[in-house]
Amino acid sequence: MSKTAVVILNFNGKNYLERFLPSVLKHSADADIIVADNASSDGSLDLLNHSFPKVQTIALKQNFGFAGGYNEALKNVDNEYIVLLNSDVEVTENWLKPLIQFLERNQDYAACQPKIKDFNRPDYFEYAGACGGFIDWLGYPFCRGRIFDEIEKDHGQYDNEQDIFWSSGACMVIRKSVYSELKGFDEDFFAHMEEIDLCWRIRSAGLKIRAIPQSTVFHVGGGTLSKSSPFKTYLNFRNGLSLLIKNLPGNSLLFKLPIRIFLDWVAALRFLLSGDEKHSLAVIKSHFHAFSMFLSTIKKRNLTSDSPQNIKVVWEFFWKRKSKFSELNIKSN
Repeated sequence: MSKTAVVILNFNGKNYLERFLPSVLKHSADADIIVADNASSDGSLDLLNHSFPKVQTIALKQNFGFAGGYNEALKNVDNEYIVLLNSDVEVTENWLKPLIQFLERNQDYAACQPKIKDFNRPDYFEYAGACGGFIDWLGYPFCRGRIFDEIEKDHGQYDNEQDIFWSSGACMVIRKSVYSELKGFDEDFFAHMEEIDLCWRIRSAGLKIRAIPQSTVFHVGGGTLSKSSPFKTYLNFRNGLSLLIKNLPGNSLLFKLPIRIFLDWVAALRFLLSGDEKHSLAVIKSHFHAFSMFLSTIKKRNLTSDSPQNIKVVWEFFWKRKSKFSELNIKSN
C-alpha cells in the first residue's frame, strides 16, 4: 500500500472517468488510485472493470452525496494521505509530488490544494477553488483568483504558496488521521460547502491549510450538478447558513446571522426580478430547511471556533468594484 491514495468519488460520471482517469493513472505512479461509486446507473463500474483493471473500486449501495459518499468510502481506505479528486479533473505531470512533500515537511498543516484552472479556458482559474479559498466576515466564499462570479486570468500572480481558509473539494490532499479525528464531512450538507465546513473545523483544531501552486490541475466544474440547477442554488444557500450557525464564534453569530439572512433575501429578490423564479424559490426553501435543522446544527457547534477573515467582500465587490483578490487587503503568509 502506498502512503497516498487518490480517491475519486463518482456518480454517473462514466464519460469523465473515460476522459480523465488516464491522466490520473499516468501522472500518479506512487499513489493507489481508487474510485468510489455512488450507486451510478450509467455503467461506470462496468467501464472501470473492463477498461481500468488496475483501479481499485468501492461500490456504495446508494448515492450518499459528496459528503456521505466520501465518509463511506474512506472507511475502507487506510493510506496516510488522501487526495479527494473530482472525476472531472485532469491532472498534470508531477502534480502530486509537491503536495505530498509539503505535508511531509510541515506537520502543523492538515491539508493543501494545487492551483486549479479551468479545463475549458486553460488560461483562467476555475471557480471551485482557484488558488486557495477564503471566507469573509459573513461566510461568503471567495478565492485567490475568483470573487463571486468574477474569475481572473492566471498571469502567475498567485504563484506563491499561501495559507488559506479552505481547500477545494475538487482537489484536496488531507491527512487521513485528521479526517478521521474530525469525523470527516458533515453529511447534513450532502454536497456544496462541506469542504469549507471541514476546513473551518481543521483551523479551529489549531491546524493549517496551504495552497501549493507548484502543482496544477484542470477542472471542468459542474460535472455532477450544473450551475443552472435550482437544486445547486438551494444547497449553496442552505449550507451557507448552516456553515455560519455551526462554526461562527458565539459572540458574532447573533449579530452576523440576521445580516446574512437579509442579504440572501436580496439575492432571492434579484432572482425573481430577473425571471429566475425557480432559483428564487430555491433560496426560500433553503432558509426554511436550514432553520428546521437549527437545533441539530447548533448541537454540532465548535466551542473553540476560528474566526473568518475580517473583510466585507460584498461591500468590496459590489460597492468598491474590487473584482480581483489582489485588490483586497489580505495579508500573505
